[in-house]
Amino acid sequence: MSDLIDDGQEAGNAPEFSVTEISNAIKRVIEGEFSHVRIRAEVGRVSRPRSGHIYLDLKDDKSVINGVIWKGVATRLQVQPEEGMEVVAVGRMTTFGGQSRYQIIIEEIRPAGVGALMAMLEKRKQMLAAEGLFAPERKQELPYLPDVIGVVTSPSGAVIRDILHRLRDRFPRKVLVWPVAVQGEKCASEVARAIAGFNALSPGGALPRPDLIIVARGGGSVEDLWGFNEEIVARAVAASQIPLISAVGHETDTTLIDFVSDRRAPTPTAAAELAVPVRLELLAWVGEQGSRMSYALSNGVSRRGQRLRDLARAMPRIESLVEAPRQRLDRASDRLPAALQRGVQLRRVALSDASGSLRPSLLSRALRGDIQRLSGLGARLRLRGLDERARHLESVGARLNVEAIVRDLGRKRVELDRIARRMADSGSRQIKALSERLEATDRLRETLSYKATLARGYAVVHGEDGVLTTKAAAQKAGALEIEFSDGRMSLAGKPKRTVAGRTPTDQGSLF
Repeated sequence: MSDLIDDGQEAGNAPEFSVTEISNAIKRVIEGEFSHVRIRAEVGRVSRPRSGHIYLDLKDDKSVINGVIWKGVATRLQVQPEEGMEVVAVGRMTTFGGQSRYQIIIEEIRPAGVGALMAMLEKRKQMLAAEGLFAPERKQELPYLPDVIGVVTSPSGAVIRDILHRLRDRFPRKVLVWPVAVQGEKCASEVARAIAGFNALSPGGALPRPDLIIVARGGGSVEDLWGFNEEIVARAVAASQIPLISAVGHETDTTLIDFVSDRRAPTPTAAAELAVPVRLELLAWVGEQGSRMSYALSNGVSRRGQRLRDLARAMPRIESLVEAPRQRLDRASDRLPAALQRGVQLRRVALSDASGSLRPSLLSRALRGDIQRLSGLGARLRLRGLDERARHLESVGARLNVEAIVRDLGRKRVELDRIARRMADSGSRQIKALSERLEATDRLRETLSYKATLARGYAVVHGEDGVLTTKAAAQKAGALEIEFSDGRMSLAGKPKRTVAGRTPTDQGSLF
């Protein structure tokens, strides 16, 4: 009993510590024992204040540990933590005395395997799909022949060389390359800035604005391609006013940018093939259109000439226009003397009939009166009637004058000649204009012909079945013929050799 009492008295002499001293001692113990730890857990609450730091909870089914990711580390993360993600966090344990709690300062955090990445990707895909970013109606049509193509990729990789090589083979175009990191923590932000930068260029400015954008990268693992699964990249693609082709990874690789872009290409080389048509096919189409234009021109001229000949045959002859009036004039001239004589005879008979019923005395008185009355009027009436008939006959004769008809026909012939000359001049002008257009098209065809390309130092390789465009086809050919600008040269292929598990393509050149 006395020992217990003595112990109690000694305890009363123990030193006293402040709260801060005890907190710092605990902090030293925890930081000393857990200076480097790896924790596999599920991400709980995630907070991103304006300072740029990230505060989160790491939890399992029984416990929770608070975590902090400082701003400098957060900007370098390749995958940003999200609630519900299973991660592996690496850091050091410490305490926060202000709230009497312990926490982990995270220096590295990554998803716990590909399954966690796929789950996060699926969640992000569903969110963007619900916003309508994948809807087919919002996708833009690609230009048929863009003048300037913008490429967002790494300038030092094989991707840009493949794209430029394919564009030169199909149809050379101007290419603007925006260099970006294609993997790592800077990938997503740089790709998003590149897409926005191309859209910010002014059309017709010192640096031309692209008509088409290609976002390209070679194949890789899910972690390597993760920058193209970030939300910032998907929203930048959706906001692009310029049509965009995604060519990220190989054919089996699928990233979030593929769903938002206007077209997806399985490889960067396929993206270049989608961007431009084949120049030789376009030249063939131009030649076909030129032939159709020439045929249409000659056919139109032929049809107009036939129409002119038909109209000329439909016009009446000069003799046929004069024959009918001439016959009417002759008929009237023949009938006029007989008609005058007939009129006099009829009047004479009427006078004889009237005088038979009159007595001589009445007739004498009537005659005397009539003589007096008619003595003044007879001459005037006789002369006026004859004059009127003469004037009428003269007017009819003037209208039936052959010379007037001939003059009218002459005027019409002159007018016809003038119309024919106008039609001939118009046809000549049209033929000349169409000939000039045809010559310009032919000059353009010569300019775009592959012969001009051969003159610049290129060559075309021919095989037994036509032009060879790939190394594999050249290796399979039995004999080759190389076309230069000044002629062709034949080469015999060597037999294929196989070296212990290596194909002829692995061994090098065919020759």
